[in-house]
Amino acid sequence: MEKYDLVIIGAGPIGMACGIEAKKAGLSYLILDKGCLVNSIYNYPKGMTFFSTSEKLEIGEVPFISHLAKPNRFEALEYYRRVASTWELKINLYEKVDDIIRHDNFFEIISSKGIYWAKNLVVATGFYDYPYLLNIEGENLPKVKHYYDEPHPYFGQKIVVIGAANSAVDVALETFRKGAEVTMVIREKEIRESVKYWVKPDIENRIAAGEIKAYFNSEIVRITPETVEMHTPEGDISLENNFVLAMTGYKPDFTFMESLGVKFQEDEFHTPVYNTETNESNSPNVYLAGVVCGGLKTNKWFIENSREHATIIVKAISSRKDY
Repeated sequence: MEKYDLVIIGAGPIGMACGIEAKKAGLSYLILDKGCLVNSIYNYPKGMTFFSTSEKLEIGEVPFISHLAKPNRFEALEYYRRVASTWELKINLYEKVDDIIRHDNFFEIISSKGIYWAKNLVVATGFYDYPYLLNIEGENLPKVKHYYDEPHPYFGQKIVVIGAANSAVDVALETFRKGAEVTMVIREKEIRESVKYWVKPDIENRIAAGEIKAYFNSEIVRITPETVEMHTPEGDISLENNFVLAMTGYKPDFTFMESLGVKFQEDEFHTPVYNTETNESNSPNVYLAGVVCGGLKTNKWFIENSREHATIIVKAISSRKDY
């Protein structure tokens, strides 16, 4: 079995940053990911543009040069491939962690391709793999999508977009402009205030003009192959429908963290317990990095404000007496 000072679960930008800091500190490390490099970014919509400017997405002192004011998904994928190559990071992709067993002074990591030993674990798994489910009849139909790729397949189709945050608004506007008949179903009384300030007036104007239909204070209760059925303030409604795009958000893999002994605060966000000075969780030698630190509040930590987690974690590991 190979032995490491730390094994990092997740090959996103923050997991990569942890590997870079470990390498700089002379620590042995391995990054494992069940998917491709920066898997979450790869699964973003093809035309997605980041909120942040390119310099705020940089890791490992590798410059991120973008041709736009804010970089897009294609540029980000190119950039993080270049970072991985520049630093020659030790990353095993498409290798799922099946089990982790804690022994007296090390962890035994059992993956789909091997077994590793590590003195420390870093959980940098992000949140994009686990969508909030509707938990209603018909959610498993092929017409229901929790991930959005591009607008072309929805040309000439009647689509329902669920949600009132940035993702839902972006999907509604983009598919509408590519020829879809769009209806939004929103539990709240209005579009969320957190929607990007340059986009919010656009969606509100489209709704006011009747170009995009919106049902506020409403929710879908059943989906059939031909319709969606929902409760609205005006009563129950059945709409003919071809696709449902459920942009309801995503959450971290709490079950995985719980299996490592991580506990959670009794707050509305299910925030994990960890030391903010070291990022070590309540479970000894288990460190948290990136968006997982915010629990259900997935808009608290981004690449730009959690890059420092890598430095904090590696400094904490390096400063221990056994190093």
